[in-house]
Amino acid sequence: MSGKPQPVKVLYCTICSLPAEYCEFGPDFEKCKPWLINNAPELYPHLLKEANEKEAEKVSEQLQSIGVSSSADGAASSARPVNTSSSKQEDVKRLPGGKIKKKEKQEVVIEKVVRNRRKCITIVKGLDLFGIKLSDASKKLGKKFATGASVVKGPTEKEQIDVQGDISYDIVEYITETWPAVPETAIFFIEDGKKVPAS
Repeated sequence: MSGKPQPVKVLYCTICSLPAEYCEFGPDFEKCKPWLINNAPELYPHLLKEANEKEAEKVSEQLQSIGVSSSADGAASSARPVNTSSSKQEDVKRLPGGKIKKKEKQEVVIEKVVRNRRKCITIVKGLDLFGIKLSDASKKLGKKFATGASVVKGPTEKEQIDVQGDISYDIVEYITETWPAVPETAIFFIEDGKKVPAS
């Protein structure tokens, strides 16, 4: 007998904390690439090739930009695209799996839902995008319209305000008066499955 079997040593990525073989299935493979090139090049040889090609392209672009733009105007024009790409990165949020999520539009959506054939619930979504605390807003709405109002998570896992009763048309004027940060042009109704502007 040769003895006890030895444990397998697994190399874990310091970025995503997955084994190096599974980094490509992790939340953000782009961040893991530099670490993989330095620590596990044998697992992803195509990354090494891509990195070398990118470096060669960067060097050639730098050489071309030095040769073409020696004046201050050329340097300013070459700096502009960098600023636009950084502003685009601010508008985009990365989700697990590498999916990209854009920032939401600032709009308030009001929807009337009928339950039990007689009871109505008015749902207000999007007030939090204007910096309004939903708990305070639900208290104010409940007092103003003398009904029950509560903050609940909607089907998209976002918080919304449920107000008992059909107050959908009265609520627009109240929202614009109480919170001046919310313009009337940013308030929409959902009628028959279509988004209709309130104004």
